Amino acid sequence: MPLDAICLTAVKDELSRQITGMKIDKILQPERDVIILSLRGNGGQMCRLLISAGADDARIHLTEFKQDNPKQPPMFCMLLRKHLTGARIIKISQLPAERVLSLYMETSDSMGIRSEKQLIIEMIGRLSSVILTDNEGIIIDCLRRIGGELTGKRSVLPGLFYKNPPQQEGKINPLTVTDTELFSRIKDAVSNKRGITIEKWLISTFTAFSPLICREIAWRAYGDTDYHFDAVNDGGEALKNTFLSLIRQVNSGSFEPWMIYTENNKLQDFSYIHIRQYESICKSKREDSFSCLLDKFFTKSAQEKRNNQRSASSLKTMTTARNRLARKMDAQRSELEVTSKRDYLRECGDLITANMHHMKKGQQSLIADDFYSENEKTREIKLDVLKTPQQNAAKYYKAYTKAKNARITLAQQIETGEKELVYIESVIEQLQRAENESDLNEIRNELLSTGYIRKKREKQHQKGTGKKKKTKRDEFSYHQFKSTGGMRILAGRNNIQNDRLTLKTSAKTDIWFHAQKIHGAHVVVSCAGINPDDETLNQAASIAAFYSAARSGGKVPVDYTLVKNVKKPSGGRPGMVIYSDYKTILAVPDEELVNKLRDDW
Repeated sequence: MPLDAICLTAVKDELSRQITGMKIDKILQPERDVIILSLRGNGGQMCRLLISAGADDARIHLTEFKQDNPKQPPMFCMLLRKHLTGARIIKISQLPAERVLSLYMETSDSMGIRSEKQLIIEMIGRLSSVILTDNEGIIIDCLRRIGGELTGKRSVLPGLFYKNPPQQEGKINPLTVTDTELFSRIKDAVSNKRGITIEKWLISTFTAFSPLICREIAWRAYGDTDYHFDAVNDGGEALKNTFLSLIRQVNSGSFEPWMIYTENNKLQDFSYIHIRQYESICKSKREDSFSCLLDKFFTKSAQEKRNNQRSASSLKTMTTARNRLARKMDAQRSELEVTSKRDYLRECGDLITANMHHMKKGQQSLIADDFYSENEKTREIKLDVLKTPQQNAAKYYKAYTKAKNARITLAQQIETGEKELVYIESVIEQLQRAENESDLNEIRNELLSTGYIRKKREKQHQKGTGKKKKTKRDEFSYHQFKSTGGMRILAGRNNIQNDRLTLKTSAKTDIWFHAQKIHGAHVVVSCAGINPDDETLNQAASIAAFYSAARSGGKVPVDYTLVKNVKKPSGGRPGMVIYSDYKTILAVPDEELVNKLRDDW
C-alpha cells in the first residue's frame, strides 16, 4: 500500500499545521468505514476531515468531495456525536514507524467538566479501525470490535484498556537504525548471496516502507527495481548510501506529495518523494498537499467505483434501449431506401396500361417500349400469371402508393428516432458522470417519468386509513460555482435540472452556456444586472466543457447566449432546447479549475 508509515508521517505533519486548535462542528458517517469530521476554526474557516478504516483504503486527510449520508446515522456515528461534538483538537501523534494515528481532543461533558479523549485511527489492513478512548485510555467504543479469540493477541472492545497493535516481529525501525547496524545487515545479505531481490529484503527487514519505496531504493542504488543481491559487486555501498540519503530526507521532514499517472492519465501510485523508477513509462505530478493527493487517489476513485456500481442497472437499461433503437432505425433506413424505387413502380403501371390492348392473362412478363427512358429502350416487367392485365397494373399502382406513404411515415419515424437517440445518449452521459446517489436518484426519477423504467408495485404496509403518505420532494441542488470575479455560476446535474435551470430558475438576462453539438450540462452565469468580465465567461465555458461528453478531450467549442434566446422545442424531451444569437468560446475542460471554483461544498 502506498500510504506507508512514513507517508502517514508526512500527512500527520501537514494536518497538525492545518487542524490543530479547530473544533468539531459536525460528525457524519456516509459509509460503514468512513467518518467525516466537519471542523471549524476560530477565524470561521471550515474544512472536512475524512477518516477511513477500509481494509484497502485506510487513510486520514482533508477532503473536498461531498458524500451522501444515510438518513439514519449509524450507532457509532451517534456515539461520536455525543462525545466529540464541540471538542477541540489539541494534538496529533503517531505511533513510531507504524500506521497508527491519534487525535487528542479537549472536550467537556454535560456538567461542563473538561476532559481529554483520543480518537485512534489504526490503518492495519483488514483489522483497521477507529477507536474512541477516555482520558485514562479506556475504550469507549470502536468502529470494528475485535475479540482476542480472533487475533490471538489482543482485544479491542468497549470497557477494556486500549493497547497498541503488536509490532511486526523481526523487523526494525528504519528511522532509528544506526549506520553500523545497517551496514552489518547489508554486508550479511551480500555475503550470504540470498538469491532475493533488494526490494524483498527491504520489505522483510524494515517496517514503514511500502513496496514502491523499496523498489525506488533498489532503482536509485543500482538502476533496476528487480536487482538481486547476487549481482551486487560493491559490497552494498550504493545501497547503504541510498538508504541513508532517504532517511536523512525523511528525518528532516522534506516531504513532497507526488502523484504518478500512467500513459493514459490513470492514477497509478503516489509517494512522499519523487519516484524515478518508472522513467518514461509513467509521469509524475507534484500536488498542492498530501490531502489533495489522497483525496484524488482514494476518495475520487472510490466515489467513481460506487457510482458505477449504483448506476449499472440504469446504464444497462439505457444502453439496451439505445442499441434497440439504433437497430430499429437501421431497419427503417433500409425500408426507406426501398421506397426510393417508388417511381419505377408507377412507371411499370403506366407501361402495362399503355400496352394492355395486346396483353393476355397468364403472361409471365411484358416487354414494352420504355417511353420513360431517354434512349427509348425496352423494359421487361414481371407479371402475376394469375392476374389480368388490369389487375397487374393495379398491383403496381398500389405498390407505388404504399411506397409513397411509407416514405413519409418512415421519414417522420427516423426523425423522431434520431431525437430520441440524442436524448438516450444524453442520459447515458449523465449516468457516467453522476457524482453521488442524489444525482442518480434524480436521473432514475426522470427515467420513470419518461417510461424507460417501470415503477415497481410495492405493497403498502400502512396503518389507520391506509392513505398513501405524501413526501416532500427534494429540492434541486445544482452544481454551484463562484468565478474569480465573484459571480455565481450554476450547472445542471441532469436533464430535469437542465430544464429547470434554463427555463424556470434563471433570469432572461442571465448568460447560458452549452458545449457545442454534444451532450452536456446547461451552465448559467447569474448576472443580476452586471455584465460578466471575460474571465468569468471563460470560466463558465470551462465548466460547461468539463460537464460534457468531451470532458476528457482537448479544447471544446462552447456556445453561449442570453437565456431569453433559449427555447424548448414543441414535444422536446427533458434537456432538449434550441437557441439563437450565440457566440462560441474554445474552452479547456479543466478539472482543477472546476474544483477551485466550486461553491457547493
